[in-house]
Amino acid sequence: MKNIVLFGPPGAGKGTQADFLKTLYHLIHISTGDVFRNNIKGNTALGLLAKSYMDKGDLVPDKVTIDMLKDEVDKHPHAKGFIFDGFPRTSSQATALDNFLNAKGTPISAMIALEVPEQLLVERLLNRGLTSGRPDDQDEAKIRNRFNEYETKTAILVDYYSAQHKFIGINGVGSIEEITDRLRKAIDSL
Repeated sequence: MKNIVLFGPPGAGKGTQADFLKTLYHLIHISTGDVFRNNIKGNTALGLLAKSYMDKGDLVPDKVTIDMLKDEVDKHPHAKGFIFDGFPRTSSQATALDNFLNAKGTPISAMIALEVPEQLLVERLLNRGLTSGRPDDQDEAKIRNRFNEYETKTAILVDYYSAQHKFIGINGVGSIEEITDRLRKAIDSL
């Protein structure tokens, strides 16, 4: 079983790449953003709470995120593995994910980070905001706040997974196919 944390700042291409990787490796793609949006669309209590944070460009608190993620993993008891896209975002989330998956006997195989310069990410998100309808992709100040949140709270996960010898950095600039090929080589080496 391969459990991959696909990591990178907002706009790095995690969702796009996860779509290819889930097919290549027969994995279940769990996008925290999609889980949030599905809960928000369904007007669940957790969804409405998550929305109040997302609308401000802030990260959703760990307890809310972890509860949603556990529910999603438990929906797939026969999975060959998971691609976690957008989770974990903090060291406490990473510890909770490790504890949850280790208890199931299926630890994280690797954290693979897509590395992209910030200005290119801002351009990608503003362009995505033109068609996605997502308010957090239409305001550059909110986008930059998300990068600040990422840098101050999330980037420390590189150290967390490096200490476990599970961190792999991948150049996230280039064509979709080039990036997919880099990711495939990294996953095949696990």
